[in-house]
Amino acid sequence: MPAPSAQRSDTGDSFWVSLRYFNFYRIAIAAVFLLAVLVYGDLLNLGSHAPHLFTAVSGLYLALAICFQAVMRKWPTYFDIQLSVHVITDIVAFVVMMYASSGFRSGIGVMLLTSLAGAALVSRGALMLFYAALASIALLLEQSYWVLVHDVGTANYLQPGLLSIGYFATALITNQLAQRVIMNEKVARQRGTDLANQLRINQLVIQDVQDAILVVDANGLVRQRNPAAGRLLGRPAPELDQIESYSGELAEHLARWRDSAGPAVAMLRFPESGRYVKARFVAAGVGGGSFTLVFLEDQSRLQEQAQQLKLAALGRLTANIAHEIRNPLSAITHAGDLLVEEGHGPGRDRLVRIIQDNAERLDRMVRDVLELSRRDRVQAQSIEVAPFLAGFVDDFLQREGMSKDMVVLEAPGDAVVEFDRVHLNQVVWNLVRNAWRHCRKHPASVRIAVERRINRLELNIIDDGDGVAKNLQPQLFEPFFTTYSGGTGLGLYIARELCAANGAILEYVDRPVGANFRIVWPINPR
Repeated sequence: MPAPSAQRSDTGDSFWVSLRYFNFYRIAIAAVFLLAVLVYGDLLNLGSHAPHLFTAVSGLYLALAICFQAVMRKWPTYFDIQLSVHVITDIVAFVVMMYASSGFRSGIGVMLLTSLAGAALVSRGALMLFYAALASIALLLEQSYWVLVHDVGTANYLQPGLLSIGYFATALITNQLAQRVIMNEKVARQRGTDLANQLRINQLVIQDVQDAILVVDANGLVRQRNPAAGRLLGRPAPELDQIESYSGELAEHLARWRDSAGPAVAMLRFPESGRYVKARFVAAGVGGGSFTLVFLEDQSRLQEQAQQLKLAALGRLTANIAHEIRNPLSAITHAGDLLVEEGHGPGRDRLVRIIQDNAERLDRMVRDVLELSRRDRVQAQSIEVAPFLAGFVDDFLQREGMSKDMVVLEAPGDAVVEFDRVHLNQVVWNLVRNAWRHCRKHPASVRIAVERRINRLELNIIDDGDGVAKNLQPQLFEPFFTTYSGGTGLGLYIARELCAANGAILEYVDRPVGANFRIVWPINPR
């Protein structure tokens, strides 16, 4: 036998549920009539004309109602046929019980109003009018029997006639109201489906956008966020937590904006990731709601893109300049050598020193500029960080003539990165040399620390100097920017470019004391 769901017609489940509930009412009415006649006899005027017939019809009516309930549960199909059988059974049972109770004045005919109203709620088309007509005909025939057989006056047709009109009015009005309710139910169901689809689309869009998005309620609870929020934070984003757990500075900006005391856009930095972020606040509540959308845009990424566009043309220009500088540079160097060979004197020696210093500076600049064209020549290999840094520190101390206690190394033994060895040596050498130049020259003034986070590996070069002023930090990695009179201004820029070519990030971390340059290797948490 097919499954019940396969046997269902296009009739909605709500119709079957209504029909089953109405049948419970039928069972209750049949049971009340049967118990009343069994307990009180004809004291209630039930079955006063034919008590045995009333009792038999009440019992049969109860048995049929119970059978209807079983049929609807086992075979929920052919809705119109089952409904018609139910209504016809009601009409026959009530008319016969009305006859057994001395006719219309027993009041049983009024019970058909409930049956017709229930049928009109779930019937379609002209069925409701058919039921009303059938009930009216049965009622008038029963009255005609009393007029023809028992000589009841024809004036008694008035009350059955009025009740028949009530049958039609009840069927029509109830059906119209039911159709309106059904239409509203369909609209509500469709709107619910549309809303669910819209929520799903919004969720997919939020998950895939590059900017981080937070949905914050009036109490500061982050109800929803996308994966980009964790990437900007530098750690897994909290689940259903206060916005303070994301960033105290962000929470302050949001509170000021909500109090109409702050702008809708704020700039801040997440300390753990070092990301410079633009936060934008948008009211998202409907009907007086107080939800807020917080858009977090990674300004570091935009700055890098703008810098790449700006320096693409600059790289081509500087490559040509570098080749043109080499020719006069060779002439300057040769002239200086000739001055040395001609003799010595205070003035001559000073000029020679000036020529040599500037020639050396030009040569460094040319070498640095030419490095710009070599950033794509990457030969990455697996490097064990601790042994590499230990060898680097020994080499650096020896070349710079420093004591061993000036540089402190902290590195776990299991850290491994993918990097071009020559590039990594050049980057770290540049950063450590800058740290040594600006530190206080005390023991442990320079610290090299490797730290493993959940989703990244960090190499920090930290000194105890004065650090970098906040107004100069945005220019640190721009080409030809330097605070050292003898520098070319290309060291940090080239170091950052080499890190980017090897899939790492070089950034500056603001500290209360000293400077901290950090190389970050993103890794997938296990």
